[in-house]
Amino acid sequence: MSTVDMQQRIVRYGELKPCRTAFIDAHTPGSDQKENFTIIGAGVSESADQHVHISDTPGFNIGAAGQPPRCRNSLHTHTTAEVFFVLSGKWRFFWGPTGDTGEVTLEEGDLINIPTHMFRGFENIGTDYGMIMAVLGGDDAGGGVVWAPQVIEEASQHGLVLGDNGVLYDTKLGQSLPEGIQPQPVLSASEVAEFQQPDAAEVVPRFVARYWDMMAMSNKQPAKVLAIDGMLKDKPGFEIDLISRTSLDGSLYSTERHEILMAMRGHWTLRWGNEQTVLAPGDVCAVPPGVEHSVVASMSGEASMFRVRNTDDPAGPTYWA
Repeated sequence: MSTVDMQQRIVRYGELKPCRTAFIDAHTPGSDQKENFTIIGAGVSESADQHVHISDTPGFNIGAAGQPPRCRNSLHTHTTAEVFFVLSGKWRFFWGPTGDTGEVTLEEGDLINIPTHMFRGFENIGTDYGMIMAVLGGDDAGGGVVWAPQVIEEASQHGLVLGDNGVLYDTKLGQSLPEGIQPQPVLSASEVAEFQQPDAAEVVPRFVARYWDMMAMSNKQPAKVLAIDGMLKDKPGFEIDLISRTSLDGSLYSTERHEILMAMRGHWTLRWGNEQTVLAPGDVCAVPPGVEHSVVASMSGEASMFRVRNTDDPAGPTYWA
């Protein structure tokens, strides 16, 4: 693979292009300052304004959410995996039909695999702009998103209507639903009651991995974070490892899988062929199958990187065994 091709498969944190109209709550007070980023794949955006950095998908999508303090993402649910790790800031994740069934606070580097079929939201509770990185199951991550009824109702009060085609229409801009398109149905109370409502004592031990626990397990080998035999046991169509300074010996390797490298801390030298570049925190690189490469921490101090690979498991509901 040529130098140009590989460079085009790296999305730099400083070059990310946000969308501020991505979702139905884009005008809702308290949620109207959030920014959505689609890094790899089509993502889950409901807006035609969403910029896609790398359009092809390896069986999952990579995205991010950036929010100022006290800005929240409204309650929604997914039919496939939604996994986040905190790149910067301090975040509260909450769940349940009205968001008060349970919650957990995540610090930088922590990871959460939010169970499917459960309404969830998240809020930046830090003092500065924060960023969380996301891995979304399946090639069509936007096909399985459902909003809590109150989110749709509140959005309509601020001019936004979501069509049953998955597209947002802003009545404040004079937009209206096209012929043949109906508003997305609002779930009934009985339908909402069918969604899972586990408490924090059930969710946190099984679906949250703390950064320093992952780092402790990454000495001499990558820490297997999300996998059927990982710290968090699941098979959503991808696996996640955490790599630290001593996890790899710097040798070139290749795999038959798609491999996404997501730098968390420190600077990493990525080599392929006779070429190399440096990945900084927040940078994302999509390494295609069969490409020989290596990653080595290039500076002293703390260094960590999440590595995501596709598996043969179909994207689907959270594995509860």
